Amino acid sequence: MVQWDDLRVFLAVAREESLSAAGRRLNVDPATVGRRVGRLETAFEAPLFVKSPTGYALTDAGQRLMNHALRVEQSLQEATEEMVGQSSGLSGQIRIGAPDGVANYLLPQVCARIAEENPDLDIQIVALPRIVSLSRREADLVVAVSVPSAGRLTVQKITDYKLHLAASRRYLRTHPKIETVADLKDHLVTGYIPDMIFDKELDYLNEVGVERVRLASNSAAVQFNWVRTGSGIGVVHDFAIPSARRVVKLLEEDVSLTRSFYLIRHADDRRLERLNRFSEALCEGMRQEVARLESQA
Repeated sequence: MVQWDDLRVFLAVAREESLSAAGRRLNVDPATVGRRVGRLETAFEAPLFVKSPTGYALTDAGQRLMNHALRVEQSLQEATEEMVGQSSGLSGQIRIGAPDGVANYLLPQVCARIAEENPDLDIQIVALPRIVSLSRREADLVVAVSVPSAGRLTVQKITDYKLHLAASRRYLRTHPKIETVADLKDHLVTGYIPDMIFDKELDYLNEVGVERVRLASNSAAVQFNWVRTGSGIGVVHDFAIPSARRVVKLLEEDVSLTRSFYLIRHADDRRLERLNRFSEALCEGMRQEVARLESQA
């Protein structure tokens, strides 16, 4: 008979795509992880993973087991909540996936306040320059900049946020004046690597009309550091500007972008009161923090 502990190990490998990473997540050694996976493969008489250049990938049999294992995990979570009941605070571990811009400049202070109010709660922020998969349970919930087009998901708009061209005062002192968007051609512009933009809502510079990006990164934090240290000009989140006192907005009348944050959750999780309560606190905290920081930008 298949044991839940083996399924738990299988899910960790499927999510982490590595025996060693799964072992770290579960606090067991990789050899034990490998034996547990092997035991499942023997029980089902089918390979569950194939080793690829990027790590362990699910086979067709592994994907079918993944669907069943997720339902078992979901049922156990619901049973735990029902048996334990509601307490005055949140507890356990909750993992949030988010693009690195919001993960660096907005979520830390919001999550710190939630954690301070809930001493038994552990919060993890997965900051990745790509879309985090809820179907593979890489996170319990995701903050995204666009609404997904597929999947059994629930979507809640959190808030709008603004972006502007910005540069450091140091850069502006030592480079030609910028009076129109056309003047940007004479400056070092930072932005995303064009073929690594994982969401169309992040294609800021194309919207502005900038054709050449001389300092490019798939990380919003790297781009902002170039701006902050006086290396170039870039489109930055208004809520990030207060963290760098010498960064100022440029051409505010000509370039002002508005985007939105959405909270994405797996549809099955709507029955989990703990995640419902955390989601409410997260959304309210983000709305307040965006408003506070943008008023200072």
